[in-house]
Parts: sequence; structure tokens; C-alpha cells
Amino acid sequence: MSNERRQADKWLALRRRMVDEQIRRRGVGDPRLLDAMMAVPREKFIPSHVRAAAYDDRALPVAHGQTISQPFIVAYMTEKLSVTPDARVLEIGTGTGYQTAILAALAKHVFTVERIAHLQQQAAARLADLNVSNITMSCGDGSLGLLEHAPYDRIMVTAAAPSVPGHLADQLVDGGVLVIPVGGSAEQTIVRVVRQGQRTTETPLLACRFVKLIGQEGWPIEKQSR
Repeated sequence: MSNERRQADKWLALRRRMVDEQIRRRGVGDPRLLDAMMAVPREKFIPSHVRAAAYDDRALPVAHGQTISQPFIVAYMTEKLSVTPDARVLEIGTGTGYQTAILAALAKHVFTVERIAHLQQQAAARLADLNVSNITMSCGDGSLGLLEHAPYDRIMVTAAAPSVPGHLADQLVDGGVLVIPVGGSAEQTIVRVVRQGQRTTETPLLACRFVKLIGQEGWPIEKQSR
């Protein structure tokens, strides 16, 4: 057996354990989502210096002070988003592209916005290498959404805002769902937002900790001390 094959088998075994022990065992049961988590090679989205920890039960650091979320949190938030095969999904915070790939495996099309151009470029290369083609990538202020392609059936936000951004809620279809971490700079709660006509209902779900959503309807950019 070649070294490349042994390495591939090792990652596959770790991925299977992740799905069984970190995700299914904690109550995430959507078969389509579990299949997507099993199919997407998480190790491909992890920087080389922490790749050995790709399937650990924790968030990992990536470039520019950002993180890739804990596998369970990715699965939990995605299940709460209730993505259907015909859904048009907006993702705020492309990051490494891992969550993008999971959403793309479930939805008709994913529109994803990243604030940091270098991260967007890296994510685009990874997704292209995996032949993920049902995505449209943009660089800009994700707290304002992506009006040119609105409305969306589902919106996933992978960074924490002080409150639910009005621009995002306004870009949902009637009956659309938004999942977002909301709270202070240290601790937040995952919130599920459902649009009903001109109103929205917010349901708090799970305590969490995310990096900040930087933007007009998020947190301001912190000035660096000299």
C-alpha cells in the first residue's frame, strides 16, 4: 500500500470517528448532513501547522486571527438551518471554506461573503480543487448581506454579532431561516431567526464562542496600539 493511500485511509477513519462520536452521538441526526460531513475532507481546509488536529473536538486557529469552528458546532448550526436541496443559501464568513463546502453539498447554490481577501482566495482554491462549483464568492462587509442576489431561503453567519443584523433578516424570503451567534465579545448564543412576513422570531439555542463579525452591523475594526 502506498504512503498516499495509507494517509487517505487515516483521514477517512478520523472523519468517520468524528461523525460518529462528535456529531451523531450528540444528537445531530439529519442523514443528508451526516453524509455531507462524511464526504467533505476537513483536513483539506486546515493550515498545515495544525492539520494533525483536523478532526479534534475543538475549533482551530487559521490565518488573520480567525478560526475554523469545532466540527460539532458546524453540524449543529447547519442542522438548525434546515437546508433543503432547492435552497439558495447565503453564508457570511467564508473563512477556510469548510462550512461553505458542507452547505454546498446540501443546497442548490451557496453565495458566500468573506471580509478578508486572502482568506477568500485560499478558500476559492480549496473549493475548486474539490470541484465544488455551486457557489458564488464575494469579498466585502458580510454584516450587510449580499443584496444583489437576495432574497435567500437560508442565511448562515459564522461570526458573532452584537445583535441580529437587520440587513440580513431583510434578505430572507418569507419563511426563511437565519442562524447566527449573537452576544458580547467573549460569549454568545446561537440564535435561529425565522422571517414571517415583515416580522422575525428569534429562538436562542446554544451557548457558544465565535470570532467577531466585523462590519457596519457587527463590531467595528479594533485599532491596533502602537
